[in-house]
Amino acid sequence: MSPSSTSTSMSLSLLCVGALLACAVPAHAAAANGMDMSMDDGMTLAAGTMMTTLHFTPISDTLWFAGWVPQSKGALAGACIGLFLLAIVERWVAAVRRMCEAQWAAAGRRAMKKSCDKDGEKKGVRARLSAPPFVAAHDVMRGAMQALGAALGYAFMLAVMTFQASFIISIVLGLGVGEMLFGRYGGNPTGAH
Repeated sequence: MSPSSTSTSMSLSLLCVGALLACAVPAHAAAANGMDMSMDDGMTLAAGTMMTTLHFTPISDTLWFAGWVPQSKGALAGACIGLFLLAIVERWVAAVRRMCEAQWAAAGRRAMKKSCDKDGEKKGVRARLSAPPFVAAHDVMRGAMQALGAALGYAFMLAVMTFQASFIISIVLGLGVGEMLFGRYGGNPTGAH
């Protein structure tokens, strides 16, 4: 065996041993750091215990802020009513956005048609292929409605993550009632779904 092949095989052996040690040390360190990673019981938090299964009882589930902790059946009912109404508001915001988008698209089509009629066919073809122009009144409102919709969606996600079944049912029912009330507004102009 030549000295270069011996050093290559020794380098490969050291590399394999190093890789095995690199895999074994973090596993040993994670087991020895005192953290129990089992998912058998609730998580202990600074403000109390968070159950990781669906439950109906008010056991100090924090709803968004430390001060919003329904600890009685009445407080839980109030939180559920609030979530139900907020879900209806979320569907209303979505309907308002759809109606505004339809109005803005119609205004853009009218503006492009007017530019075609005035400047001839060639400019009209170019205008149809480009995006509508930035209109501050439309686009700032579009961004604000998107931000509000996203904020409500994340707030609902955080409420669902409490695993409080009453919260989840209230949100789902509120979204369903809201869609029933506002879903037909601003949709497809032909009325097809």
